[in-house]
Amino acid sequence: MKLHSGGWPVSLRADYERDVARALAHAALHEDVTDADLRHLPPPVQAYLRMAGVVGRPRVRNFRARMHGRIRSGAEARWIPLTAEQYNVVEPPARFFFLRGSMFGVPIQGYHRYVGPNATMDIRAAGLVSVARASGPEMDQGETVTMLNDMCIMAPATLIDPAIRWETVDARTARATFSNAGHTIHAELVFNDAGELTNFRSDDRYQTSPDGRSARKLPWSTPVGGYRSFGPFRLASGGEGRWHEPGGEYAYIELAIDEVEYNVPPR
Repeated sequence: MKLHSGGWPVSLRADYERDVARALAHAALHEDVTDADLRHLPPPVQAYLRMAGVVGRPRVRNFRARMHGRIRSGAEARWIPLTAEQYNVVEPPARFFFLRGSMFGVPIQGYHRYVGPNATMDIRAAGLVSVARASGPEMDQGETVTMLNDMCIMAPATLIDPAIRWETVDARTARATFSNAGHTIHAELVFNDAGELTNFRSDDRYQTSPDGRSARKLPWSTPVGGYRSFGPFRLASGGEGRWHEPGGEYAYIELAIDEVEYNVPPR
């Protein structure tokens, strides 16, 4: 465990802040999104980006989001209330997700870090005791799925990225293939008649055990809704993450998006 000079453990929040500052320092500026940028996309994806209001706005190089909600470790487990903050950087892709919660009156901190080909998860009680840690190929692939999911829900302007290959399924459905740092994942996006994204589904994510020591691949989905304005864009204001286990599906996390900020300057 890393220590401050005074002997106290370095907090997950300090790790998060350091990683974010380093990532934002390398984010480059981009020009506005144009109609021509959307032409290669499937019709339902084009309709989504137009509904969201991305055309004529600056390309998104990074974004910051604040959320609140609740999370649990299984279908019958106790819900834990949480608040969360995250930063995503588009080029090169990176994701930093920090959460706070409380379980039986004990404060919980969690940090998911995805940079380059590698992802890690670290959950601590009272800021000191490790509750769960995870890393490895399954975590790396799973966080690649989550990175694309964040882009689809909170930053639709990023879906013109050449790292994403698109296929039209039908008038309301498109399939995405996203590649980053040696990982390639697939997802299916579902839209309604208003052009809004209503669900994101992937078979390429892994469910981590509560202690972080094992993982199994399961279908995963994130139904979303409650569209409203976040600055210049119209986005879903909430949703949930669902595991589709052999015995049935259930929500393990529910989140409401409080704020999204784009193209955050270096610190």
